[in-house]
Amino acid sequence: MTVAPAPAAIHPAPIAPTPIDGVRKTATRLLGSSSRNSYSPELDIDWDAPVESDKRFMPFERVSLYGTELWETLTDEQRIELSRHELASVASTGLWFEIILIEMLARWAYGQDPQDPRTQYALTEIGDETRHVLMFAKAISALGAPTYRPARWIRNVAKVYKATAAGPALFAPVLVAEEITDRLQRETMNDESVNPLVRMVNRIHVVEEARHVRFAREEVQRQMATLGMPAKVFNNIVAAAVAAGVTTSLISPHVYRSVGIDPKAGLHAARNNPHYAETRRWMGEKIMTFLTEQGMVTWYSRPIYRLVSLL
Repeated sequence: MTVAPAPAAIHPAPIAPTPIDGVRKTATRLLGSSSRNSYSPELDIDWDAPVESDKRFMPFERVSLYGTELWETLTDEQRIELSRHELASVASTGLWFEIILIEMLARWAYGQDPQDPRTQYALTEIGDETRHVLMFAKAISALGAPTYRPARWIRNVAKVYKATAAGPALFAPVLVAEEITDRLQRETMNDESVNPLVRMVNRIHVVEEARHVRFAREEVQRQMATLGMPAKVFNNIVAAAVAAGVTTSLISPHVYRSVGIDPKAGLHAARNNPHYAETRRWMGEKIMTFLTEQGMVTWYSRPIYRLVSLL
C-alpha cells in the first residue's frame, strides 16, 4: 500500500501591521519611558529657593514688544519685569489648556478598551499633565505674578470644544499648543541669562512633553488617513480655529500694565511687530510642517493660521 505524501505545511500569509498597531507599539514604548523618565515637581524643584529678580524670565528677543518703539522706552529693569509677566502669561495659558486636555483625554479614554496600550498611555498622560498644571501654578506663584486668563469669549467657546472635540480636531490643536510652547521652552532652558527656576520648570516640561507629542502625532496621522473629505474639512477648520485661539491667548494684553503701558497700546504694538510675528512663525515651524504633511493646512484653513502668524 502506498502512502500519500504528507501535505505541505500551510503557513498563514503574514499580516501587515495596520496603522493602529503602530500606534499601539508606540504607546507601549512611551509607557516604559514614562515609568523611567518622569519627574515630581514637588521633589525635583526647590520652591523655597529665592527667585533671582535681576535675571530675565525669557529671552528678550522672544518678548512681544522686542524691537518696537515701546521697547526702546523701557529700562533694563522694566524689560526684565515684562519678561516675568509674559512668562507668567504663557504658563497660565499652558495651565488652562492642559486642564482642557486632561478632560478631553479622560473623555477619549472612556470609550476605549482599558487593555489597549493607547488607553493606558492616555491615562498616564493625564497624570503627567496634572503634575504640569500644579508645577505651572507653583511657578507663577513663586514669580509673584498673577494668573493671566484668556478672553472670556475664548473660555466660553473652549467649554464647547472640550466637551465635543474628537479625532484630529482633538489631537491637532493639542499638538499646536504643546509644540509652539515646547520650542520656546527649549530655547529658554538653555539660556543661562534666564532665571534658574524658569529653566528647571521648562526642562521638566520639555522631557515629558516629548512623549505626549509623539503619541498625538501618530494619532493625527492615523486618523487623518481614515477620514472622508467632508470630515477632513470639518476637522481642519476646527483645528485651525482652536490653534489660533490658543496662540493669541499666550500673551495677555494685561501684562503690559506691569511696566506702565496701556494694554490696548501694548496689544496694538505687539500685533504690528514684525519681530514678534517672526517669533510666532519660528515657534510654529515644526508643527505647521507636520500638519501640512497630514493635509490639515489647506486653502481654507491656511488663512486662519496666517492670521495669527503661524504661517
